[in-house]
Amino acid sequence: MTDLLTPGTGVHPVPGVSVSQLGGGLRVVSEAVQGVRSVSIGVWIGVGSRDETAVQAGAAHYLEHLLFKGTSTRTAAQIAEEVDAVGGELNAFTAKEHTCYYAHVLDADLPLAVDILAGVVTDAVLAPADVEIERGVVLEEIAIREDDPEDLLGELFDEALLGAHPLGRPVIGSEESITGMARDTLHDFWRAEYTTPRMVVAAAGNLTHEHLVALVEEAFAVAAARAGSVSPLPPRAAGVAVLEPGPRLVLRAEDTEQAHVMLGVPGIGRHDPRRSALGVLNTALGGGPSSRLFQQVREQRGLAYSVYSGLSTYTDAGILAVYAGCAPERLGEVVGVVRSVLSDVAAHGLTPAEVTRAQGNLRGGLVLGLEDTPSRMNRLGRAELDHGRQRSIAESLDRIAAVTPEQVADVARELLSEPLSAGVVGPYREERDLPGGLRSLA
Repeated sequence: MTDLLTPGTGVHPVPGVSVSQLGGGLRVVSEAVQGVRSVSIGVWIGVGSRDETAVQAGAAHYLEHLLFKGTSTRTAAQIAEEVDAVGGELNAFTAKEHTCYYAHVLDADLPLAVDILAGVVTDAVLAPADVEIERGVVLEEIAIREDDPEDLLGELFDEALLGAHPLGRPVIGSEESITGMARDTLHDFWRAEYTTPRMVVAAAGNLTHEHLVALVEEAFAVAAARAGSVSPLPPRAAGVAVLEPGPRLVLRAEDTEQAHVMLGVPGIGRHDPRRSALGVLNTALGGGPSSRLFQQVREQRGLAYSVYSGLSTYTDAGILAVYAGCAPERLGEVVGVVRSVLSDVAAHGLTPAEVTRAQGNLRGGLVLGLEDTPSRMNRLGRAELDHGRQRSIAESLDRIAAVTPEQVADVARELLSEPLSAGVVGPYREERDLPGGLRSLA
């Protein structure tokens, strides 16, 4: 085991956080949280849907279901029974650039959580019968998504903005890709991608780092031996994703009571130094009740109940998007107001008061969002995978506080001056039925 220390100091870079590298490139990061009796632990793998080929589309998410169906030492029922018997939570999620299998248990049950998670991630059976059972479950999940206009809209918008790039594909895959996915395809993807150099075990709660490391070292010994003596893979290299923009306007005709629209532009990658300024811009645009969009669309005109902006940030690409849901006959007016707000901010930036208010919102949200052990575990795992280093809360707060109105104006001028792309879900049979402010994007 090697402790990962700040070069030349002999101390860990973030007080309270410990990081170690084990054999096979596996990293362990933990934070001892005082005053709690639980531990949240996650096995993070730096693999997501963007790492899939067209044939593998949806494989990472399919595996998220399938790996819980049994290991060489536990059946699916035994996994569920053992976790239920201690009142714990066991689950997983898949994103475009990573996957996480996690548990939340009492501190005394940490050994059980480590053993079950290690078995699920590295020692699953992937029985052919289970592949078929979970195929049906994933297809049902796709059908549920089809019935949720907001979820469906997000995928349509990604298609419009990111085109054929893997980042533009749904994490869940498609009905066609899941129906045609062979067990061997899933097995080969699992064995090739779920290797210890790609893994980070992150934990937060009532624990000691030394005890956690000992548990992880034993539970992952076979998987680490398969990887041999290697260094952990570095975070994904920052660069520029080669995007082939989609059609800029994507319409899905659905018999819905509301029209759902998403408008946006390409953003920036997570390693871009302007990320903090963009976070302030996004919060001021549509991050809360005092934001420009909420005030202009809902409070002053009553055009929509729900309107907000959001960021998606990847290694080498990003998205800044605005969502609104409204009555179909009001869609043109809503789009007009949104475009007017974006144009005004692109031309004139934000007021100092808006910047200060957004900074306070972000700083408060950051601290309040880390009041529980699952949130702290998530922060640890993401930081280690995405950046290869831990950042203290104080450092993150300082970065937000250091943003100036000029920096926000610069990033607004650059990003919001780009041509808009849009996705629409609603009762419109074809693009010519849409209001002019949207048809102009086609």
